[in-house]
Amino acid sequence: MEIEKTFIKDLLIIKPDVFNDDRGYFFESFNKIKYEKLGIDFSFVQDNISKSNYGTVRGLHYQVGDFAQGKLCSVLKGKVLDVAVDIRFGSPTFGKYFSVELSSDNKFQFWIPPGFAHGFSVLSDEVIFHYKCTNFYNKESERCIIYSDKDLLIDWKVNSMIVSEKDLLGKNFKDINKDFFYKNNEEE
Repeated sequence: MEIEKTFIKDLLIIKPDVFNDDRGYFFESFNKIKYEKLGIDFSFVQDNISKSNYGTVRGLHYQVGDFAQGKLCSVLKGKVLDVAVDIRFGSPTFGKYFSVELSSDNKFQFWIPPGFAHGFSVLSDEVIFHYKCTNFYNKESERCIIYSDKDLLIDWKVNSMIVSEKDLLGKNFKDINKDFFYKNNEEE
């Protein structure tokens, strides 16, 4: 397994060891001991799967308080642009985003800890998206930043977008509450 750190502290791209032969392929999609060694020392309590068509943009979602979630994201079929926005006040990368293509071909995973808003756009005809969550879904704790925020300037890499009514009501980034604060417990 290979780990790629991003320019935003705590976001990780995980590239599993994939074993291919004439029958197909095999890889471990999760191994608690290996992930703990990477610093992903969370208990996953809920798995979610969504199916979407080309041009769908989901997000930018996050949960606050006792229901804040970390997410381990991957694609079972198709390809997405997966996006995480740093919403940790005081972070040197506050308001910056990182994006990565996740696909059923590359089998990459994207670790997004609590303190980030998350969304994705569908780059293939359809996608089946999977994410493991460190906390349960809680409607009252759910928040959304509008995907088209003028301060974030995210290039979703799709021409026409399909967005839910709920996501169209997301807040502007500059109007979010101070729900997360950056903690740097390591010496740089």
